[in-house]
Amino acid sequence: MTAVTGAAGAPAYETYPTYADLVGGVRAGGLGPDPATQRITVAFTTRQAVRHDGRGTGYRNEVLSLRLGEAVGSCAVEPGTLPDSALDDCVGADVARLLEHPLPPVRVAALDAYLMHAAPHGPESGACPFPLPAGSSLEKSRARSHAVAELIDLPPGATVLVIGVVNSLLEALRARGLRYVPCDLKGGTTEWGEPVVTDALAAAGRCAALLVSGMTLGNGTFEPLRRHARRHGKQLVMFAQTGSAVLPRFLGHGVSAVCAEPYPFFWLDGGAGVVHRYRGPHGNSCQGVHI
Repeated sequence: MTAVTGAAGAPAYETYPTYADLVGGVRAGGLGPDPATQRITVAFTTRQAVRHDGRGTGYRNEVLSLRLGEAVGSCAVEPGTLPDSALDDCVGADVARLLEHPLPPVRVAALDAYLMHAAPHGPESGACPFPLPAGSSLEKSRARSHAVAELIDLPPGATVLVIGVVNSLLEALRARGLRYVPCDLKGGTTEWGEPVVTDALAAAGRCAALLVSGMTLGNGTFEPLRRHARRHGKQLVMFAQTGSAVLPRFLGHGVSAVCAEPYPFFWLDGGAGVVHRYRGPHGNSCQGVHI
């Protein structure tokens, strides 16, 4: 384990070398209250279809969210794959039981809710808030992507593997002079007709850094990517609606920075919002931010 420093140099919380180690720490009660005493009161899904003005393509999202006290934990799923019975399984169940649920998205959402409850995002947890202005869906998407892209520390001309294709994020990388390889399990093409690769690890070797969606937590592809980044000394930056409170726990263990976005997400309304940016032990979360 490694201590992350929060506000005024005080220890914020411990980070963990693997996902299994983190879950073990939670089960043992080392990160907060006994998870067997923490019960989920509300379970819900959020389904969205979007096509921004001026864009030729759209996409769909579906997210499972669990409420624990004042906290909400979330995990994205492929639209239409989550059975209705999953909500019934979660309501009234304790976190310890849900950490052993057969569905990975349930396990991730429960872990996220628990960690959001135990250590909410904020300076005391090592995070720096980044405000998102009110605006259209495209304006907010671009503002979020700017916050994410700033966390990549590479010179112009370097190549980034982007896992979880977000067109606004690709725009933000191009604006910085960075090259990219778009990657998504669904394949296809980007808004600009660029081919989307499907094998992340096969493409990772030719990229200087990895920019990765938190959705990899729910589909089981996060750990191989984290191991690759650590083994090769590459930056691994996470943009996380899924597991926004989970992923900062791997800072210094392969993850170099996280842009954490807990529920409610930027695409739910046109009002102002906020994301929370974390950097590794030697980074400055608030670098370049004016609030």
